[in-house]
Amino acid sequence: MSPAQTGPPRPQARRRRFGWPQRVFSQVLLMQLAVAAGVTVLATGLFLAPLSAQLDDQAMRRALAIAGTTASPRLAADLTGSPPSARGPVQTEAERIRTSTGAEYIVVMDTHGVRWSHPDPAEIGRVVSTDPSSALAGHEVMEIDSGTLGRSARGKVPLRDADGRIVGAVSVGIEYDSVRDRLLAAIPGLLAYAGGALAAGALAAYLISRRLQRQTHDLAFSDISALLAEREAMLHGIREGVVALDRNGSVRLMNDEAQRLLGLGPEAAGRPLDEVLGAGRTADVLAGRVTGEDLLTVRGHRVLIANRMPTDDGGAVATLRDRTELERLGRELDSTRGLIDALRAQDHEHANRLHTLLGLLELEMHEEAVEFVTEVVGVHRATAEQVTEKVHDPLLAALLVGKATVAAERGVSLRLAPDSLLPDRLVDPRELVTVVGNLVDNALDAVAGTPGARIEASFRAEGRTVVLRVSDSGPGVPEDRRELIFTEGWTTKALPSHGKRGLGLALVRRLAERRGGTAEVADGAESGAVFTVVLPDALTEPESADPKSTGPESSAPASSGPASLSPASSEEAR
Repeated sequence: MSPAQTGPPRPQARRRRFGWPQRVFSQVLLMQLAVAAGVTVLATGLFLAPLSAQLDDQAMRRALAIAGTTASPRLAADLTGSPPSARGPVQTEAERIRTSTGAEYIVVMDTHGVRWSHPDPAEIGRVVSTDPSSALAGHEVMEIDSGTLGRSARGKVPLRDADGRIVGAVSVGIEYDSVRDRLLAAIPGLLAYAGGALAAGALAAYLISRRLQRQTHDLAFSDISALLAEREAMLHGIREGVVALDRNGSVRLMNDEAQRLLGLGPEAAGRPLDEVLGAGRTADVLAGRVTGEDLLTVRGHRVLIANRMPTDDGGAVATLRDRTELERLGRELDSTRGLIDALRAQDHEHANRLHTLLGLLELEMHEEAVEFVTEVVGVHRATAEQVTEKVHDPLLAALLVGKATVAAERGVSLRLAPDSLLPDRLVDPRELVTVVGNLVDNALDAVAGTPGARIEASFRAEGRTVVLRVSDSGPGVPEDRRELIFTEGWTTKALPSHGKRGLGLALVRRLAERRGGTAEVADGAESGAVFTVVLPDALTEPESADPKSTGPESSAPASSGPASLSPASSEEAR
């Protein structure tokens, strides 16, 4: 068989490499075992070092105590009253004490260092092998030294007679091998205790490492580092706000988009959520006090959609999406559809008027045709003149004319209060357009389809403050819901084309409060609801003379009753 027919070469088995483990569990376990073993060895060594010195000290003190007991005046009398011999009274007494105490030797010497007692009788009468001068000088001596019997722990005391004169010395030795044996005998027990402590430490290290393994999902340190890097890149790269909270409700993490949407900075991390955001719906939604999906909230001038997901550690992660532009486009779409419906109705009405005009001309009723055209044109001109006479800002006037057309199509009479007057000095006309548009739209939805449906708008300037009132003949607002209707997301209406409601009145109050004003609702004089919005500093300072106040509109007398903006009421318009 040719090499080409043998198929692709089989990959070589990867050689297993032994080295430092990669898993967090394994690394932590090994480090903890190494630390436990090191601590055990160190503790054992630190315990054995003073134990040896302690045993030596105990042996020397024991020898000194035996020597002190042996050096009695009676022994001193026997020393001075008899010659040194293997059967003398000194040797007999010394051997008796040595046997009873277990000492290695008891040597009694005179002032010349000659032995009067010794375990080996042959040494009696000879000079001692170590220097006895300190004991003969009246000092007690403790030492470990080597002599004729080997290395021993020694205690030496002076021997005094009944008059207190030093007549010799007593030297007692404890066999040093016994001291070493005691030390060696203590080591197995000590090692057993150390082994038990090491086993307990190893078990604790294993349990801790297993818990860490579950918490880290058995990842390696390199995997964790990569995940952290990817998380940072993802959080700060996505165009959606992310806010992470701990179990205590404090901000744990906030990405760049969340900081932008909420108007916060990096210093918000670690602080309680209610302290950072303040009281309001946004804090309630993020803290979980308001539950649900795709919850609406308003922060500043932004409309946000929030979702919250709890985490296993008791915290939560909330996501925020900016729907400001989408909400604005959706409202514009709703308004456009309303205008389209109104234009469609006007188209039918215009076709009917053309047919009527054509019939009058064909019947050669020219005077009636002229009167009919004059009446139709006069209605629309009167509507525009009524608005511009009382509302001098062009944007707001255009809005009211358009709303009047929509209202007329829906069978609602939209009127301006007789005392309404708004000069052309608005600081931000679009702001008032938003307020008026939302209030009129809500009023239209409330009264449409009811008998005698009417809406009345009132504008009044008090210095630089604008006071706006919109009243309707609808069912009104129950007292227990008068604060609730200004909450983001609260509505009783069907969903519009853009899928969200419950923002209009919330935006109205937010705009009013941003200027230091108020937005409230109360019962009407007869029925319905009255919305009152106060906007401080909404007007600029008046100049020497308001150009609008010198125009022909300002000189026109006010009508005795409310000015109707409905094109359907031709008699009132004229």
